[in-house]
Amino acid sequence: MTDFQKYIQRYLDKIPSGDWLGELKKSGEKTVEIYSKLTEQQSLFAYAEGKWTVKELLLHLSDTERVFQYRILAFARGDQNELPGFDEELYADQSFANERSLESLLEEYQLIRKSSQILLETMNPSALKNMGIANGNEIAVETVGKLIVGHNFHHLNVIGERYLPKL
Repeated sequence: MTDFQKYIQRYLDKIPSGDWLGELKKSGEKTVEIYSKLTEQQSLFAYAEGKWTVKELLLHLSDTERVFQYRILAFARGDQNELPGFDEELYADQSFANERSLESLLEEYQLIRKSSQILLETMNPSALKNMGIANGNEIAVETVGKLIVGHNFHHLNVIGERYLPKL
């Protein structure tokens, strides 16, 4: 197993069932449920120095999902161009998430998730097998879709373990 395969496997292992499209919906609903209960003050909390605030974490989920959506679209449509990686820390630093309302960040997340659901649920099953190269690594459309789910569950676990107990 390559380092890349090991890296993505840690996210794929977070998907609770084999129905990854169903889990896409569930992880979105769980995220909305958690964030809907937070106050503006709570959403500015970071569990340690140098860690993202709750708002920054939510926008990180949205940013990452957008990047993954583009990869899915490009590879599903047969684009053979290699796609770049992205620096999540740079994205977070430049997001200005803490200047936005929690309500607007949550609305954005919900719209992006709905867009992912439509994109993946309406895709021809043969396109899910298409391969592409992102960040120097070959990956299938279906795997990128699963990464959206696993990445979301990973951060739900982080929220549950490191943020919520201290709020």
